[in-house]
Amino acid sequence: MTPPAPPAAPLRADCIGDSAGGLTFDVAARGDTGAALLVLRRRATDAVDAAADTVSLPLAPAAEGRLRAALPSSVSLPEGRWDAYARLSDGRPRRLVPGVTDLRSLAERTPSGLLGHVAVRIPYATRQGNLTVRSWLRAPHAEAVDLRLTGGGLTVRGRVYGTQLAPGADAELRARPGGGAGGEDGAGVRRVDVAAERTEFAFTVPYDGLAPGLWDLWLRPAGDAGPAVRLARLLDDVAEKNPVLTFPRARVRTAHGPVEAGPYYTRDNDLSLAVVPLAA
Repeated sequence: MTPPAPPAAPLRADCIGDSAGGLTFDVAARGDTGAALLVLRRRATDAVDAAADTVSLPLAPAAEGRLRAALPSSVSLPEGRWDAYARLSDGRPRRLVPGVTDLRSLAERTPSGLLGHVAVRIPYATRQGNLTVRSWLRAPHAEAVDLRLTGGGLTVRGRVYGTQLAPGADAELRARPGGGAGGEDGAGVRRVDVAAERTEFAFTVPYDGLAPGLWDLWLRPAGDAGPAVRLARLLDDVAEKNPVLTFPRARVRTAHGPVEAGPYYTRDNDLSLAVVPLAA
């Protein structure tokens, strides 16, 4: 009986980010690779439009044993998590694993916002060790630049892209449905004033006015007359902020009793607040 063939070695891809927000993939592959493709597939949990859930990029020879594909910033990649594969010699797509990753240019990037949106793509290793690209496409976008604990509250400084800050701009805290702060009935909304200068903004959230639960932070650049923009931190090289960026929590007294409150980033790198009741 012929023993089964050993599993093929995983294909490794080096990733380099450029200052415009594009990515280059260098895949180590030898032999006859045929008309090779790099295939990105959006996970079903992130999919909205089934027709746009696969992006194929040609893999062209770049050096001995190396194939290269480019994902320029001009190619649309809808928001979500995109698993990376390589298809060689018309075979089945094979899952890629990350090699050397150089994303320094992403951390130094400052988009112009002239296109009306911000596109961010960050490659990362999954828990299984595979290569995936996290993509964001925000139009407009409110970037959380600095978070500071100030006297029992949180001061947020940030910058907007793809829109203008107008007189009457404010920030909105929305109690998340199911988060315990009264979001189901629509009553869990708080507004705070925003100090604005050109594209930069700042506001302070006093914790003592919040009920226990989870609160999502939004910016209204033109007040009630304009759009509501979810605050997030996207413009760096960290694909998942939650396990990496942690912040101190403050203990304050509220009308609901003593609480411990502080900011955190969600799995999508959006900015939220957690208000946790303490035993009396």
